[in-house]
Amino acid sequence: MNKELKIGLAGFGVVGQGLYDVLQKSPALNAQVLKICVKNKKERSLPEDMFCYSPKELIENEEINLIVELISDADEAYTIVTEALKSGKNVVSANKKMIAENLAELIELQKEHDVSLLYEASACGSIPVIRNLEEYYDNDLLLSVTGILNGSSNYILSKIFDHNKGYDEALKEAQDLGFAEANPSFDVDGFDSLFKLVILTAHSFGTVVSPEDVLHYGISNISDFDIRYAKEKGYKLKLVGQVEKLEEDKISLFVLPRLVMKDKYIYNVEDEFNGVVIQGLAYDKQFMFGKGAGGHPTGSAVLSDITAIAHDYKYEYKKKNYYQKLSYEQTGEIEIYLRYKNDADLTQFKFKSISEEYSSVDCNYKIGLIKIKDLLAIKDQLRAMDIFIAVTRKTLNY
Repeated sequence: MNKELKIGLAGFGVVGQGLYDVLQKSPALNAQVLKICVKNKKERSLPEDMFCYSPKELIENEEINLIVELISDADEAYTIVTEALKSGKNVVSANKKMIAENLAELIELQKEHDVSLLYEASACGSIPVIRNLEEYYDNDLLLSVTGILNGSSNYILSKIFDHNKGYDEALKEAQDLGFAEANPSFDVDGFDSLFKLVILTAHSFGTVVSPEDVLHYGISNISDFDIRYAKEKGYKLKLVGQVEKLEEDKISLFVLPRLVMKDKYIYNVEDEFNGVVIQGLAYDKQFMFGKGAGGHPTGSAVLSDITAIAHDYKYEYKKKNYYQKLSYEQTGEIEIYLRYKNDADLTQFKFKSISEEYSSVDCNYKIGLIKIKDLLAIKDQLRAMDIFIAVTRKTLNY
């Protein structure tokens, strides 16, 4: 049944305005934004009586039956979403940090209050990957989900490798276009990809993992030496998240830069686009591709969730509820490229074996096998070191 939706919208930034725009272009959807909650008063394109300044006004408004949360502050988003669910209202959210850090609780709140929380826009922008994992890949044949999950960092890397721009210039361009924030750490240091991967893991394998327990490292330490090395070897660098099913009912996940060859699907995922490769036991590899940054692409994903709410759709968390639970293991080995300058930094890395190494006055690198567990033990120190890490192609099957 396509029921009438009266929407309370929290946030009117790039995504909120993008959603409002695409809603006006969707006459078939019986939905109307009644009120928009913002932080500050200022001149906007909509009438002033459309706005309020306390989320309580949205939650306590009996006419509103759907809360759409599109703010950047994860703590505020948590309060809005949990209070809305407890009040019996359905919710759509795009806040991947809030969802990833509180997913177990949010799943229980939906069940307890018989409401729906949808968050397709939190994962891969315009790509409907969560819904596909829920509905199409709703069995235990899934082996891995691997992909470029952050459009901002991918845009930067595309400008570096396709247009020969430096990191600082590419970052500034991404910021000017609204793909990266003034403080870009959330994107370029891998946090955004980490939170998305945690969410995808729950819908892929039914396992809720704390982001704190997952290895992640971004591209902010990339140097001209690393870029030159990749180009000379015929690689591109991409920031990639992966969750993979291991033997004995275990999974492994991490977010790291990767050296990618031309024969891989994600090699040609450029600019602000995302690309996700889903591998299964019976169907081998399937590839999904779409814009992962920008107001309208993300707004369209939110619109898709609103449409689903109109048809009483809920996530069933099928892997979590109907299949044997898989445990997250901080085990396994990967081969990495490590560029370093100081021997003191090198001593932090416990390589099991070295397959290639280079030394000069300015820079050194080693390529070798290392345990994921050993990298996790120093993950909080990695960004402070004068190093860069990338997974080599030998551990990249996609």
